[in-house]
Amino acid sequence: MNYTNLSKEAALAEHAKLTKEYSELKAKGLKLDMSRGKPGKDQLDITMGMLGVISDDTDCRSSAGIDCRNYGLLDGIPEAKKLFADLLGLKESRVIVAGNSSLNLMYDSVARAMLYGVVGSEKPWSKLDKVKFLCPAPGYDRHFAICESLGIEMINVPMTENGPDMDVVEKLVAENASIKGIWCVPKFSNPGGIVYSDETVKRFAALKPAAKDFRIFWDNAYAVHDFDIDNPVKLLDIFAEAEKYGNVDKIFYFASTSKISFPGSGVAIMAASEDNLAQIKKVMTVQTIGFDKINMMRHVKYFKDADGILEHMRAHAKIIKPKFDIVIETLERELGNTGIAEWNSPKGGYFISLDVYKGCAKRVYSLVSELGVTLTAAGATFPYGKDPDDRNIRIAPTFPPNDELKLASEILCLCVKLAAIEKMYL
Repeated sequence: MNYTNLSKEAALAEHAKLTKEYSELKAKGLKLDMSRGKPGKDQLDITMGMLGVISDDTDCRSSAGIDCRNYGLLDGIPEAKKLFADLLGLKESRVIVAGNSSLNLMYDSVARAMLYGVVGSEKPWSKLDKVKFLCPAPGYDRHFAICESLGIEMINVPMTENGPDMDVVEKLVAENASIKGIWCVPKFSNPGGIVYSDETVKRFAALKPAAKDFRIFWDNAYAVHDFDIDNPVKLLDIFAEAEKYGNVDKIFYFASTSKISFPGSGVAIMAASEDNLAQIKKVMTVQTIGFDKINMMRHVKYFKDADGILEHMRAHAKIIKPKFDIVIETLERELGNTGIAEWNSPKGGYFISLDVYKGCAKRVYSLVSELGVTLTAAGATFPYGKDPDDRNIRIAPTFPPNDELKLASEILCLCVKLAAIEKMYL
């Protein structure tokens, strides 16, 4: 049934039917969670073997003979640097291995720039009249929260099927020196599941910003999170491309094992040029003596090498892909011919981006909340929580058990229909 061309009589009948279904579900007192991209229990269980790989002092020795139980190695153990460098195609000399959270590294990188500036800064960003970031949207709400917490003005950039609209990006950075950065999730973007095209990566690498201290925050959170590990979606090497234009200093690269091993005790990395790292480590020396090296060693011993991680990700994909299939199949069955919703079918990552009828996302969020389904708040995928069309809803399929996920997806579709009928006809 196409909801966009119903007669008034048919619309009222459909509204009555949907309202009855809604009331019946409300009486059940459900509690279902699709709010964040958290691994489910099955995913956490497949990594339990990691907890047993370190059992005595000899397991705590790095290849250079350094005792990981003690102080030292501010930028991480050599084995962990090599593991990440091999996995992500990075130079070991450009890698810092840190604690469990890449978000922590991203926040620190922005805060450090505010306090000290970056390579190329004339002064710390906090001493400037204005600091602005470009924010491709819909995007990652925690990126936006970093900017908002530090008083950085955010500018929306539209997303296309190939990544951020590079015509907009190039124009804005070239004409405004107060724009100091841009947030990027280049592979399986949050929430759209978009992989930046080769052309997009090349245009990022060739940017000519007015600000000499402009930085591209390259949050490659889902680098190896393909559903088909043997046929991964390729992402062009941003560092290799930036080398061609002398722009390597403009890249701040982040990744982690948060959705590979344990989110609560994974390992995160930052990669940047050698000049950038020299400035960063000088500040870090004041901030910390070092991160959890035993946990780094635990990851090295468990995964052994990059191929070990990829093999592990095959097991993750076998768990995650059916969850995405449940949601996509439900959306297609319930909303496919209604004319009131659009969504992506990603080849990896952790999210599905659903665009409902214009002006209805907040209403949908309210309706599902009353039925006991928790979603990421409507508007969260845009800076300041303001979706200009009030359309986008982020779906996170990984955490709920499959039976709960199916029910939550059906409830979501019911509420999308109900909100659209209300908007169009009542």
